[in-house]
Amino acid sequence: MGRRSPALSVMLAVLTFAAADARAQTYPTKPVRIIVPFPAGGAVDALARILSAKLQESMGQPVIVENRAGAGGVNGSDMVAKSPPDGYTILQNTNGQAISPAIYRTLPFDTVKDFIPVTQLVATSTVLVANPNLPAKSVKDLIALAKARPGKLNYGMTGVGNSLHLTMEMLKRAAGIDIQAIPYRGDSQLNPALIAGEVDVAIVPIGTIVPLIEGGQLRALAVNSAKRSPVLPDVPTVSEDAVPGFEAAGWQGFFVPAHTPHEIVLRIYRETAKAIAAPDTQVRLKAMGNDPVASTPEEFDAKFRADMAKFEEIVREAQIPKQN
Repeated sequence: MGRRSPALSVMLAVLTFAAADARAQTYPTKPVRIIVPFPAGGAVDALARILSAKLQESMGQPVIVENRAGAGGVNGSDMVAKSPPDGYTILQNTNGQAISPAIYRTLPFDTVKDFIPVTQLVATSTVLVANPNLPAKSVKDLIALAKARPGKLNYGMTGVGNSLHLTMEMLKRAAGIDIQAIPYRGDSQLNPALIAGEVDVAIVPIGTIVPLIEGGQLRALAVNSAKRSPVLPDVPTVSEDAVPGFEAAGWQGFFVPAHTPHEIVLRIYRETAKAIAAPDTQVRLKAMGNDPVASTPEEFDAKFRADMAKFEEIVREAQIPKQN
């Protein structure tokens, strides 16, 4: 009595797949929200608004960008983690999502168990800049100067444990140099300090700093990505200039709550990949200093887990204290 006949098993499997396919075909039937865990006007918000317009066209429903800033991105992530797993609430976050388990004592969610990585949207470049009066015109020069003056040079950073801070700590370890950190409350304080010479160097987002580089207020030493940025084509990578193999590109990606049906995850991925592949989107992303990616959910999941392990090691080796 308890045994299921082969014919019944096949029929149930067919019905299950048919229901899943129907769900994917009908989704979405109402507005979709993209939660940006940072204030409006930043790099994440700008990308979200480009993609939301494209997704709205292709999916036939409003796609609304909602800013839920606070706690370095944790507040917005927590909101998505606790949202229904139906594909109507999407988190767009940076690689800070992979950093947070390493840098915070506690989180209101489990970074692995409470989310499904959907797609890496872009790789983001950062650039190592210096005050023009610093006698270093390259990373090689900076390394030589730092070794000649151990502990005397400093760098500006805008948040303990953020990706810019950890990238500099990676560079310090890779180059074997000692440079002291000076904290600032955001780019609005850091950039004037760099220009005034209060700090010697900093790693900053490429999209926001180009005008200061082109205007001569700051000197670009190198970009931290694997290849040169089209925004600064004459600036070498750290790898080609001084530290072979060094690469610390950031990223932005889509996540959805755990238990979101796989067919809906795939639908979001496919529509997003199509939006990113559009020629006009490619032009806009590259102008912002982004390298379009649109990886599969499996590829992004693997990268996300690898980055979590990498950042855990960086935080431990750099002895960065856990934050509340």
